[in-house]
Amino acid sequence: MSIEPLDVPVPKSLLTPVPETAKPRSSTRHSPLTVLVCASAILAISLGVRHAFGLFLQPVSMDAGWGREVFAFAIALQNLVWGASQPFAGMAADRYGAGRVIVAGTILYALGLLVMAQPQGQTVFVLGAGVLVGLGLSGTTYPLVLGAVTRATAPEKRSLAMGIAMGGAAFGQFVMLPGTLAGIDLLGWPGTLAALSVLTAVMLPLAWPLSERGAHTGAAPAGGASTGAAVRTALAHRGFQLLALGFFVCGFQVVFIATHVPAFLADKGLPVEVGSTVLALIGLFNIAGTYYAGLWGGRHRKPMLLAWLYLARAAIIAAFAFLPVSAWSAYAFGAAMGLFWLSTVPLTNGTIADLFGVRNMATLGGVVFFAHQLGAFLGGWLGGVLYDRLGSYDGAWALAIALSLVAALLNAPIRLPVAPAAEPAKAPA
Repeated sequence: MSIEPLDVPVPKSLLTPVPETAKPRSSTRHSPLTVLVCASAILAISLGVRHAFGLFLQPVSMDAGWGREVFAFAIALQNLVWGASQPFAGMAADRYGAGRVIVAGTILYALGLLVMAQPQGQTVFVLGAGVLVGLGLSGTTYPLVLGAVTRATAPEKRSLAMGIAMGGAAFGQFVMLPGTLAGIDLLGWPGTLAALSVLTAVMLPLAWPLSERGAHTGAAPAGGASTGAAVRTALAHRGFQLLALGFFVCGFQVVFIATHVPAFLADKGLPVEVGSTVLALIGLFNIAGTYYAGLWGGRHRKPMLLAWLYLARAAIIAAFAFLPVSAWSAYAFGAAMGLFWLSTVPLTNGTIADLFGVRNMATLGGVVFFAHQLGAFLGGWLGGVLYDRLGSYDGAWALAIALSLVAALLNAPIRLPVAPAAEPAKAPA
């Protein structure tokens, strides 16, 4: 791609290295390795459970006598609540430490799964799946968890550390999907949701190593910027705006695929095991995808990597959706899509860190993530609406392809600042 980068100035205070004593590194009692391991485990559980929700679409809708639009709306609302609350969860984590927020998010997440498991009408189900789980996700997923990882990690290792953490999320998806499908067969969907609620409670002890001492305050240290000032600066920055718009597309694609692909394949006459295997393959291959995204993000310009990633997604989706579908073509789609699934996350969050530093990382990551979740809302909801109205997913697939091309054009021009060389200083491993 030959698009010239946008040369957008960033305030000097955000580019000038902060003295080591004033840098907002995590003051956790635990080593960076311990933080990374626990962060990876939290993401594996939180996002693994979340990505298994698509397996519940058909059994819940059939047992309750609902159209697919009801379940799709609940998942869409979940993503909207998740995104809208994420900046506030990020602010709390930046101010008081990630551990406390993870504990609160875990409790809400587990409660929401229990509500989903109870016999009820549409309103109560949407409250549990949409509101409670959405709030729980905002306290247990990557904008907040990666903020703690970046503060505990040396600058030159941040991109790779985020890739490893997201690899944990991908592993959780790989393991959770076949386990959830087996649970539905053995326990039914209500029993499986109750079991997943118990599983999410494991995140409570894992939150302890992410409890940061000396919580940050809204006041700016020397050379830094307050949370409010950082948000205002970011929202006015053209590169940040383009990054957020591109992440909107990621949300649309990921939630549409995770929610509707099992039903799409069932409509094609394939066994339900094929759909769960496809989502599991996405998780398996995304382990490599997120690792190499983090690795290459430390060596190459992250926005251009994002542009190529979205172009690859467009080609993969087009080949899958509009060529004859078989079990093997579905498996190939899962493997190929997995390489680019959550690979956007370390690159997007790494770009934020490059632009604005890590002091307000969870907050600014939450702001960008809100755009992601607006896309997720539309991806989850419109998939059900278009299917119910048109009798197929063709319109939704076409929209996903077009948006992917737009996202590539949005990310390519983003230019990262080059910070002045800093004095050597000791940093966490």
